[in-house]
Amino acid sequence: MINRNVAKNVLHTALSTGGDFAEIFIENRKTNNISLINGKLDKAVSGIDYGIGLRIFVGHNAIYTYTNDLSESNLLFMAKNAADAVNISKQNEIVLDFTTKNINNIHPIKILPSEVPKTDIIDILKLANKYSKDYSKSISQTGGYYTDEVQDIVIINSKGLWVEDRRIRTRVEITAVASNGTEKQTGKHAPGSHSGYEFVKNLDIEFLAKDSARIAATMLEASYAPSGKMTVVIDKGFGGVILHEACGHSLEATAIAKGASTFCNMKGKQIASPIVTYIDDGTIPNAWGSINVDDEGTPTQKNILIENGILKTYLVDTLNGLKMGEPSTGSSRRQSYKYAPTSRMTNTYIQAGTDKEKDIISNTEYGLYAAKMGGGSVTPATGEYNFSVIEGYLIENGKITKPVRGASLIGMGSSTLKNIDAVADIEKQGQGMCGSISGSIPTNVGQPMIRVKEMTVGGQN
Repeated sequence: MINRNVAKNVLHTALSTGGDFAEIFIENRKTNNISLINGKLDKAVSGIDYGIGLRIFVGHNAIYTYTNDLSESNLLFMAKNAADAVNISKQNEIVLDFTTKNINNIHPIKILPSEVPKTDIIDILKLANKYSKDYSKSISQTGGYYTDEVQDIVIINSKGLWVEDRRIRTRVEITAVASNGTEKQTGKHAPGSHSGYEFVKNLDIEFLAKDSARIAATMLEASYAPSGKMTVVIDKGFGGVILHEACGHSLEATAIAKGASTFCNMKGKQIASPIVTYIDDGTIPNAWGSINVDDEGTPTQKNILIENGILKTYLVDTLNGLKMGEPSTGSSRRQSYKYAPTSRMTNTYIQAGTDKEKDIISNTEYGLYAAKMGGGSVTPATGEYNFSVIEGYLIENGKITKPVRGASLIGMGSSTLKNIDAVADIEKQGQGMCGSISGSIPTNVGQPMIRVKEMTVGGQN
């Protein structure tokens, strides 16, 4: 996507006034989005986003600029402007000969999205609509959404690195809204993968559609959840979003390097229950949040963040690593060329434990069973969070009983980690989009079923 001589000239210009390091990130992203409302085509949009970002390090600071005009004259103009902002009159050597870094592609693709007729996708979404509608008369609206993207990237830096990679992702979201005329409840599933269209073909669309309708219809008839401090059992899969937000972000160097995390200077210390091992793994084949290399060209890896309750490491990118005196953990990510990268999660989850799900429930006298989590908010500096429960039930005398709605989980990541007293032996992951200062990126969140012995539940007395 760029001539090697042009790349050299851009890097030379970027460092001409004394910068320590320069990096080029080039992206060509093709996307397709199709949506149906109530089984009828609502939108079908395709697009291309193409551009280049240039970053210069000056000590522990950085300058970032970007453009979608890749002409040599414009790139040199952009590099000169960025270099002028440095202007410390120091000349640094840069590598003149790039070494192309071969990467190990862990994401085999069987069917390129471009090979699939749009009518095939629409037919699948129409089928989902039928399954949801037929489930219950209370279903007033359905939604079917499909997206795919092919992202080609090139990363080049002044140390001689040249890396090229292709990332292909597909995702389907199915929603169902139940209404009784005065109130509405929503159920949804949104699976995704770092895969081609074969992922969509292998989905159980009937289950996803019917289960979305089941959640909506069940919660429509549910009583309001009680409030107060109680035991909470959070189901496997997307339930991991709580620790993703309340713990994961606080372990990113983005917060650690600024001293803006409750986990600063806590390496080697017990920060969680001894039964908790928390992992971020960007090397899971075809997982939604996986990448071969991060957005600085560093291979991703399996990072054990917390092991048996002990904080082992942070998620580190190059710039924040310089501030912290630590190497990159392959965790630098960005939404697109329009964003400078920083440390971010990939696939973050609690490792499976030894408890049986049925035993966790049967050994809980009273509490809330959070079967499906929704969105929420968190303050990384304190770990304080607030999350909604999309599908909830009471646990009474060791049994899951009546459905309850309107519940929210309120707490602090540090105390929640320590209050986990059961971790089941089956781990599952769910897909989402994670937002931070480098934009919105695909991430997996996951866990086995866990029990937190005491949490604050917001509801209605």
